[in-house]
Amino acid sequence: MTRAFADRLIEKTREFGPLCVGIDPHPGLFPELFGKPSAGAIAVWADGIIEAAAGQVACIKPQAAFFELWGSVGMAALEHVCKTARDADLLVILDAKRGDIGSTAKGYADAYLGETAACPCDALTVNPFMGYETLQPFIDAADPNGRGIAVLTRTSNPGAADIQELDFGGEPIFLRLAREFNKLGKPLKGDETDWSGFMFVAGATAPDEARKIRSAAPDNLFLVPGYGAQGAGADQAVSGFIPIKGTLEGGVVNASRSVTFPEAAQNAGSTEEWQTAIRDAIAFAQDDLRKATRRNVD
Repeated sequence: MTRAFADRLIEKTREFGPLCVGIDPHPGLFPELFGKPSAGAIAVWADGIIEAAAGQVACIKPQAAFFELWGSVGMAALEHVCKTARDADLLVILDAKRGDIGSTAKGYADAYLGETAACPCDALTVNPFMGYETLQPFIDAADPNGRGIAVLTRTSNPGAADIQELDFGGEPIFLRLAREFNKLGKPLKGDETDWSGFMFVAGATAPDEARKIRSAAPDNLFLVPGYGAQGAGADQAVSGFIPIKGTLEGGVVNASRSVTFPEAAQNAGSTEEWQTAIRDAIAFAQDDLRKATRRNVD
């Protein structure tokens, strides 16, 4: 049986730090160096990022939307990316924000988290706003297969407050969600650590809210978007982490555009120059986040 996702993720973050590299083949940013986006071009581009990330970071996070928009060739590229990354010993958190009821939710769960998943990943982002019952099929698929889920809680986008911060019985909705998710996440607790692979998506752009979520849910790992191109700094990104053995831990911080589309890479005249620029961008973000996990220890 595969080790619990929480144990595998924490093992890697303790070795490499909390950086998660987002892989988003955005049509407006896709480098001319790789030609027009296609299954082959996207795969070659992503392979270069995976090569730069392997042995350096804990995980990658492909954004399904930027593969789906290319149709069947994009989905073929996504399956290739997930398989190649896992073969390179990188954990894959697929950002697909699935959420539905009954057999449909089970279909999504089996497609990505099941034992015979067509597009296997180590964790999947899930939208809970159709109700807690919609999360159970994802938990049921993740638990026996050593996988995790990352559930939208307090997201990084500017409009997150429209719903997530509405008052619900004297506390904001995101905090109520955190308390309920903490209970639901018990089946995904690790065997070697106290962490749960029932992750919360907690944006770096809302550090005060992240701290409140951590108080309500002390053992759930966080997936933190919003660092880098969305404007949040490293200190904000790790605000929901907790001190353990002289450093902060508690999840992963995603960086996409800042590490996969840095200016130096976009202007590269050769694949060698592009690869060097990607490696440098990953190293910069990794160092930035690691410093934050050390200087913010109480």
